Amino acid sequence: MPDSYREQAQNSFIPFIESLRPLLGVKKHVPVLGIHGSQGSGKSTLAEFIYWYLHEGDGLNIAQLSLDDFYLTLAQRQQLASSIHPLLRTRGVPGTHDVSLALETIAKLRALGSGQVLRLPRFDKARDDRAPESSWPEVRGPIDLIVFEGWCVGASPQMPDELASAMNDLEQREDADGRWRQYVNTCLADDYQTLFSELDYLLMLRAPSFHCVADWRGEQEEKLAQRQQDGASTPGLMDSAAIQRFIQHYQRLTTHCLNTLPASADCVMSLGTQREILAVEYREEK
Repeated sequence: MPDSYREQAQNSFIPFIESLRPLLGVKKHVPVLGIHGSQGSGKSTLAEFIYWYLHEGDGLNIAQLSLDDFYLTLAQRQQLASSIHPLLRTRGVPGTHDVSLALETIAKLRALGSGQVLRLPRFDKARDDRAPESSWPEVRGPIDLIVFEGWCVGASPQMPDELASAMNDLEQREDADGRWRQYVNTCLADDYQTLFSELDYLLMLRAPSFHCVADWRGEQEEKLAQRQQDGASTPGLMDSAAIQRFIQHYQRLTTHCLNTLPASADCVMSLGTQREILAVEYREEK
């Protein structure tokens, strides 16, 4: 663990985890901790730290889920692109996840008995498709805490008038009539709210601005490339131009969440451009 992250963990993450103690150990209820953060904000790393801290320190059984694990398959998104809007071919926005699978997985985790085993869905971003079920990791019950992270976890839908104008080149050129963003917003207002209602606690990692997201996303692609430097092909990796186009799919909701989610999240950690924690605010302190 780098010294900078160790210091951050001591000052911010461990106190945060300790604040969750009242949620843990409640009989007949397995809590779900939602972690919201824009792409590259460090939410997956934080989920790993929470797992390590509670599992190694307390022996608690933690199940880790990401909204990314529940993308629709490539074939399903191709069908959406053909029948509704071409931009739905790209994974990530509401409408491109298998929400039913996510709800089913959470329900099964909560019901998982002693010694029972469940496979957790995983998505292969390099192939842009769901990973074979045979490769999904297994967890054994009972579960003490479910950590569920994602870039739009906890997001609320926009008002209709907020959808009227395009907010970037992608929307202006490829969604001039607003059909794509209206479909995304309708999905967000529907079954995604059902999914987010499963959260017992929501932590927001608040990026300083959307402009940081491109750089953070680029760092993610570099790490993916490094993991695949074994001579294998790397389909799905993006260059800087592709990243710029890709993140415009998420600009609308990322900006919306930056403006609205701090008012409803249980805890907000405000980040600097290097992901350093600038401030931690708990709801009861607002």
